[in-house]
Amino acid sequence: MTPTPTDASTASFSSGSSQKNPSLEWPDLAALTGVAEAVEEARRAVAELRRHPANTRGWAKSAAAAAVRASRASAALDGGDPGIDALAEIVSDPVLAGALRCNSALATMAPIWERAPLQALARLHTLAGADLGSQVGLGRPRPTDPLLGPRLSGLATVAVSAPWPAPIKVAIVHAEVLALQPFDSANGVVGRAAARLTAMCSGLDQQALTVPEVHFFRTEADYRRLLLAYGSGSEDGLAQWLVYCCEALIAGAREGTSIANASRTDGP
Repeated sequence: MTPTPTDASTASFSSGSSQKNPSLEWPDLAALTGVAEAVEEARRAVAELRRHPANTRGWAKSAAAAAVRASRASAALDGGDPGIDALAEIVSDPVLAGALRCNSALATMAPIWERAPLQALARLHTLAGADLGSQVGLGRPRPTDPLLGPRLSGLATVAVSAPWPAPIKVAIVHAEVLALQPFDSANGVVGRAAARLTAMCSGLDQQALTVPEVHFFRTEADYRRLLLAYGSGSEDGLAQWLVYCCEALIAGAREGTSIANASRTDGP
């Protein structure tokens, strides 16, 4: 289960001004301690991965393998079994099955995310939660929170038009979905898939070659602690989360490099 940070992290989305310009209600995120440097390091790491010889032509093979690794790590963070039986015809764990469905659909969902992110978010939940119980609430935000609608609208504004560097936008979308907990299930898988989709649409990792989810899984205690720090609404908490997500992108680029290296060894 993912933690639910306090409402402080999303309070700014209730104001009308944030709907017009999301940066008005936020501090200068790139100026927070350590963030600018971390953003540049993350950008360099991802760019270097794109230039890997195996990804100049055979990037689709690398991306497919990255999606599987990302799905396994994301499912494990939500309590799923990340194991895949190569001899089985179906994936038996419902959390892993949902994560795999989400990540395999991201390329086709990119145009939707760019014009209607809440529609894409609903679709991600339909995919992630399909095997988790009742089908009634799939793709529908929780109806019991009257503030959820305005806050989701604010999240959509951030996803489409926030003037932040791509690694910052990826980190904010990730944390906001987990802070809002908009659905009755699968919010962790949905949030991490939404972050991956943001990385693609922002141009940071257009081919989805990185696997930051593995870093989140390997440092799970830090992941949960820093989500809560983000949820405190403090500038220090924001900075810690942003730097951590940049570190995850750098580690995810290393994971992607290992995939690309293996792809070259395996041949076509």
